Amino acid sequence: MKFFRSGVMFRALALSFCLMAAPLMAVGFGFSSAHAATPDPAVKLETNYGDIIVRLDARKAPISTANFVQYVKSGFYDGTIFHRVIKSFMIQGGGFTPDLKQKETRAAIRNEADNGLKNKKYTIAMARTGEPHSATAQFFINTKDNDFLDFKSQTPQGWGYAVFGKVLKGQEVVDKIAAVTTGKKGYYDDVPMENVIIKKAVIVE
Repeated sequence: MKFFRSGVMFRALALSFCLMAAPLMAVGFGFSSAHAATPDPAVKLETNYGDIIVRLDARKAPISTANFVQYVKSGFYDGTIFHRVIKSFMIQGGGFTPDLKQKETRAAIRNEADNGLKNKKYTIAMARTGEPHSATAQFFINTKDNDFLDFKSQTPQGWGYAVFGKVLKGQEVVDKIAAVTTGKKGYYDDVPMENVIIKKAVIVE
């Protein structure tokens, strides 16, 4: 699969990035039409590296926000891991248990990457496969400005990745996670050698 820019590195990163989300597409093909109940809620991710608080943007990303909030309220993220970390790129989580078992998800949602929000450092965005509207539960936090992930056009190559919030507190925790030692585990690359666990995810406002 190719990506937005022509660089080989970008294509390689994008390919592996999408593949980690691919197994989650086994459950559900219709798009969720959920809507957030609370404007711009904040969510705390309690990890074994410290707490990260993200402020969601329900105004610009109502579908992604509502989707994330539903997963939080159901306890879906509790006990999952940040399963993919690439230095100077992003940290990705929300789909696997510590033994790298994928979790079943709800239906995919519409890609809101055309909402004007950019993949800047410390923003949170939805992970997906190569199909633009395939995001379910997995998310990532950008650890640098990744403008090549932004919306360019309504094409498979140009849709980009939907930002739906940003880190409000705990940027230092994101940095610590981004610096962990990674390697190959099972079929997957860039997996932290020691588990980075989301112990609990809760709505805090």
